This record gives sequence, structure tokens and C-alpha cells, in this order.
Amino acid sequence: MDALIASYANCPDSDSDSDSDMPRQKTENHQAPEPLPLPLPPPPISLLRPHNSLEGKLNYSQTAHLGRIRSFPHVEGNYALHVFIPGNLEEDFDVYIPSSPKKGLAQFLKKVASLVPGLHVVDVDIPLNILCKDDNKLEQIALGREFHISLGRTVPIRVHQIDSVVTMLRQKLQFQRRYWIDFNKWEVFVNDDQTRSFLSLEVIAEGLAEITRQIQAVNAVYRLHNLPEFYEDPRPHISLAWALGNISDSLKRAIEEMRRHINVEGSVRKRIFTSKFNGIECKIGSKTYKICKFSED
Repeated sequence: MDALIASYANCPDSDSDSDSDMPRQKTENHQAPEPLPLPLPPPPISLLRPHNSLEGKLNYSQTAHLGRIRSFPHVEGNYALHVFIPGNLEEDFDVYIPSSPKKGLAQFLKKVASLVPGLHVVDVDIPLNILCKDDNKLEQIALGREFHISLGRTVPIRVHQIDSVVTMLRQKLQFQRRYWIDFNKWEVFVNDDQTRSFLSLEVIAEGLAEITRQIQAVNAVYRLHNLPEFYEDPRPHISLAWALGNISDSLKRAIEEMRRHINVEGSVRKRIFTSKFNGIECKIGSKTYKICKFSED
């Protein structure tokens, strides 16, 4: 102990008066201080962008949420559940629009956007009137994005329900056959809270019976987990654009005007485009589960 105390007393950092008696070392004997570690370089810019960032394709600064309201409040430990038929409007995905109908859809969207302000592209949330200035960007972004046909409501579930929900969905929906889906009709939908309106393409003929049966299977799984079931009279559709609030009257008037214009030109078709059913997915939080998936014949 005495040796330890003596050692401490002789330490240069000590407050002892003996500091003044310690011999000073010559400057030339000082060692150069160790260089400070260099700071880490910043992460690549690509990592700071969202996965589906449109930078380079579109010069537009998006506003967070754009005034949208959550369908249900965020609760720690809850995960959003959504069951749907996935697809994309490009030819290398399950559902696609051939070039000719895609151009017609783009022109339809341009006309509606000129009649109804405040429309945004679904999912990417870009104002439609900005995209309408460039036909290529309109087709690429508004009609080249991912979309879905909902088979159940988007609802919150607890973490302990995840495995059970996924397992039961696979049991109910594992045996599916391929079928064609016709998107026949432009329609307007408003969410339950009347906070958003959607410009959509509805399935009213080919594929409707099959999708309805799939919705009933999803309802059965929801019912077993005390989750709210889908609408009593389901109307399968994909949504292409949305606007804040209930503006269904304005959108319906725009659609009706476009229908009259099409009738005058004599280009009425039984369907706007058709696609093949190729699977069902379930998204819970940020994870997607394959419920059924078919390989190409």
C-alpha cells in the first residue's frame, strides 16, 4: 500500500506540490501525438433514398403523408395485416396492361386530372397533374407501379397472432387455379372515414366469382381471429389515383364526361384490360408472405 501511495504521489497529474520539483523533459524528446482517428465517411446517397425513390425520374419534393389520416392508430406491438392479389402493370409481372390499353389509360388519367384537381398517384403519392406533363413518366410511374386487389381489410394484429393467421390463410387458399381477371369499369371509391377518394378500375365480370370466393376464405380466417371482415358486397378493384376528402361527385362527373366522349368516338370495349391471376400474398408489417403462388405452365 505504501508503495502504491508513493507511486501516486509521484504521478505528473497529481495535485501535489512536488510537480514543480519534477525535471522538465527537453522538447526534442517529446513524441508526436497519435493522430486522431478519421471520421467514417457518410453513407452512400442511395441508402438515404426510399426503395422506390423516383429521384432522377421526377423533380418533385414529396410532403410526408400529404394530409392522410391513419386508418387505425399506431400501437406498439401491433402489425398491419393486408391480404391481396399482387400485380404490376408491366408485362414481366403477374398482371400487365399491353401497350395500347396503357396509352389509353394514360390519356384517360390526363383528362380526369384536368377536370379534377388534387389527384395523386396511388402509393408513390406524386401529384397527377405533374406527371401529365410528360407522357413517358405518366405511363412509367402511374401505370408501371405495383398495385393490388384487396381480399380483406387492412387491420392491426398482435405479434402472437401472426403465425396463426398465415398458417390458416395458407390452409384455406393453397389450392387455387389460374383464371382471367377483366377490369371492365372506371369507378370511384371512398374509404370508411370519408378522408380519401380513389379513382379505380373495377372487376365486374370475368374473375369476379373467383375473387369473391377468395374473399370469403379470408373472411373465415379473420372471423376466427376476431378481426373485422371485408365488405358484405365486395367490389374487387385496383386504384390508380387518390385525393383527400370525399370528392366522389367530382370524380364521377369526370368519368361520365369521358364515357360520353368515348361513346361519340365509337371505341367502347367490353373490358379496359385483362390479366391472369397468379397468386395471393399477405403483408404483415414490413414482411410479405406467399400464400399461394403459381409457376408458369
